[in-house]
Amino acid sequence: MTTPRPGERERLFQGGGRMPDLHASGSGVGLPTRHGVDPAIDSDIANPLLRVEALELWYGSNQALHGISFLIPEKKITALIGPSGCGKSTLLRCINRLNDLVDGVRIGGDILFEGRSIYDAELDVNQLRRRIGMVFQKSNPFPKSIYENVAYGPRLHGTTQKARLDELVESSLRGAALWEEVKDRLHDSALGLSGGQQQRLCIARAIAIEPEVILFDEPCSALDPVATAKIEDLMYDLKSRFTIVIVTHNMQQAARVSDYTAFLYLGRLVEYGPTTRIFTKPEKRETEDYVMGRFG
Repeated sequence: MTTPRPGERERLFQGGGRMPDLHASGSGVGLPTRHGVDPAIDSDIANPLLRVEALELWYGSNQALHGISFLIPEKKITALIGPSGCGKSTLLRCINRLNDLVDGVRIGGDILFEGRSIYDAELDVNQLRRRIGMVFQKSNPFPKSIYENVAYGPRLHGTTQKARLDELVESSLRGAALWEEVKDRLHDSALGLSGGQQQRLCIARAIAIEPEVILFDEPCSALDPVATAKIEDLMYDLKSRFTIVIVTHNMQQAARVSDYTAFLYLGRLVEYGPTTRIFTKPEKRETEDYVMGRFG
């Protein structure tokens, strides 16, 4: 490995390749451009839980993210919006380092979680993913009982006492608004649940390991309107306990559930701020065109 030049930090990833930090190349929150901080992405957030700094990502020779910088507030819902292929899910998967598992990925810049780089060489990535959970687009219950689906994570992290597992299973299913529907069939297969119930089970499984952040990657894209409404109500309730970041293609959903919204286009952060402003008085013409449905 070559020695970094002064002021240049390098990091090696499991996905392959190394990139220097590129703090000077991005623009955004706390990172001045040639003309000062861009007001369209300068959101006044005190004590953010997560800080994305000049984040860049390549899949091989294809650059998917370009100098993205913004702050994510604690116990709020932050929505990532933009047309297909703009980098929303790629950005989301950077937050708990899932992109490390992809061959040929190179990442520059940084993400700070509670003030510490998630790329710190001494950081335990498994513990990071316990603290930053994820719910995927397609519900993916294990081919086990409802009970075992929820108990799996706590067991993996060392909880073995049945009384404690029973408590975690019930509290997590209640937290996912599913307990009343399944309390009499906890030992039935999770695969027998409806699509909406399976997605809420996956949310229960995520909160059972007591994370601080939950990432949602288009959690309602395969659900009907009734199931979608339940997930949205659930997210609203969960934000009193967790910080939530959600990727969505549904503009109405972003407007309904989120506190802050980031609009991405072609791998760049175009605008970020309180959701009300993004949808009613955006700074950028591109943002207005997108939220009004003129493209995307």
